[in-house]
Amino acid sequence: MNKDELIERVAVRSYLTRAEAFRAVEAVFATIGDAAIRGEAVSINRFGIFSVKSCSAREGRNPRTGERILICPTRKLVFRASRAMKDLLLGEERSDPIELDPR
Repeated sequence: MNKDELIERVAVRSYLTRAEAFRAVEAVFATIGDAAIRGEAVSINRFGIFSVKSCSAREGRNPRTGERILICPTRKLVFRASRAMKDLLLGEERSDPIELDPR
């Protein structure tokens, strides 16, 4: 699924116009990105946690020449699925299904 398909599905499931769904999806991504820049974790109940992982500098090798190189320290955005999401992926039933208001 790409971003356009995600926006379309959000619009259908939440009874929004495509433009409203676009703004909602953009706002969610921007908020997660802003939190990541500040080094904060974003925890979404029954879905998972987006957090920032710091990787220290390390030594590596150039695969072409075998020469040793220094790999600079970096930060990565990581996602850890919640227990409920892992259960869904395994096909196990949940006692608290996610339902939307049918309006």
